[in-house]
Amino acid sequence: MDKKNGNPAVVGLAGFGLTTLLLQLHNLGLCSIGPVFAMGIIFGGLAQFIAGFQEQKMGNNFGYSAFVSYGAFWIGLCIIWITGHFKIYESTTTDVGYYLLAWALYTGLMFMGSLRIHKAMVVTFGLLLSGFVLLVLGHFGDATFNTVAAYVLIGCAFSAWYMMIGIIINDLAGKVVIPMGAPFIK
Repeated sequence: MDKKNGNPAVVGLAGFGLTTLLLQLHNLGLCSIGPVFAMGIIFGGLAQFIAGFQEQKMGNNFGYSAFVSYGAFWIGLCIIWITGHFKIYESTTTDVGYYLLAWALYTGLMFMGSLRIHKAMVVTFGLLLSGFVLLVLGHFGDATFNTVAAYVLIGCAFSAWYMMIGIIINDLAGKVVIPMGAPFIK
């Protein structure tokens, strides 16, 4: 009897969505940095690393790259906050802007890959790319863009959770209950 493996994407998407949501609530002034920091290391960082390494075992290069990379994003962001807090190295707004620009470029590449997966993935990566671009604009110019980015990225978090619950519910039901949509490019 073949043993069925769980889909590691459900953990990766959960961690990505939750941590993204918390950061945006912080960016809107609704919560402190503490919960974001904790989730950035454990759920956004470590759990996504684990999910990514499991995706590699499943032969999914897209999931492998996405989860390990965005796990590194969260841990890297937390390191920026730690080094600033302890005055080891205080990053300027421009420094963080360049960090976000690098991630916007990577996300643009992943967006192209998402076009071959399904529409829910395209929506998630499209919102993530838009959010990064807005954050870059906010860090290099008008901070109003950061507020707009927060709302866009809340949509991204919910889109990631849509995929997560879709994978879970569709697996439990043994059929498509929550559609993901056909790929834009086959």
